[in-house]
Amino acid sequence: MKNPISDTWYADPESRVYGDTVYMYVTNSLPYEEQLNIDVVMTKDLENYEVKRGILDMSTYNGAEKAIWAPTVVEKGGKYYIIFAANDIHSEDEIGGLYIGVSDIPEGPFVNVFADGRPLLNAIYNRAQPIDAHFFKDDDGKVYLYYGGWGHMMVCIMNDAMDGFMPMTEPCFGGIAKELTPENYVEAPYVMKIDGKYHLMYSSGAWTNGTYRVKAAVSEEPCGEFVYYGDVLKAAEIADGPGHNSAFCFKGQWYVAYHRRTVGDTNCHHRRLCVDRLHIKNGRLTPVEMT
Repeated sequence: MKNPISDTWYADPESRVYGDTVYMYVTNSLPYEEQLNIDVVMTKDLENYEVKRGILDMSTYNGAEKAIWAPTVVEKGGKYYIIFAANDIHSEDEIGGLYIGVSDIPEGPFVNVFADGRPLLNAIYNRAQPIDAHFFKDDDGKVYLYYGGWGHMMVCIMNDAMDGFMPMTEPCFGGIAKELTPENYVEAPYVMKIDGKYHLMYSSGAWTNGTYRVKAAVSEEPCGEFVYYGDVLKAAEIADGPGHNSAFCFKGQWYVAYHRRTVGDTNCHHRRLCVDRLHIKNGRLTPVEMT
């Protein structure tokens, strides 16, 4: 395994294993006006990688014109669903937010679930910018959507049709979204289940520099309080600003996929895709050694 795994500027990897293949869905780490689609990096051995570019059928996403970033993918009912953020909206009056697409295969192309091309979520609930979505599918098949920038993390529960949300009990926002913001949260939630408990990894600091890092928290329930217990990725001599991660289990070993930057490189878009081993000890995620 060699890092970085691509010479292309990539960020925000969402990693999934389907069949014998690891799929890493990534943001093109470019100026916002040049972020026009999502790529997927695929491997069967963590040594050799294939890239498929432009996996979204952008003609079906009405108004999505820039800042196409931070994808998440989940399999449900034999279909593959993707959510991504578009347009870096700062107001509900702007077009954009979180769009959802569907495909018959993991590498797309992904077509908007809605025939009219609208986003799945445009609202700014609880001052949480609708970005950085993450799908978590629990053992019972229920799919949770975690998302949120500007220091607020929200959770929604997807309906069975994957085109909307289940109602949530109060306190919630819009009848569908609950706040679960953990300590020092900034963005980029990722949830995994370990021994019946729900572990959240999330990014803190600024994505533009070496303060970016990944923290871990744990909860008894997918919509319960997440309690911080440690940092799992942070700057070191080898690299700066590791963050916006996901995790996957491949051939019996857990790994973390994340982006990082070269020490001393001040171009905020110069982010590189990396993979390292992720270890679990006494029911907790342990600090990752970057290689």
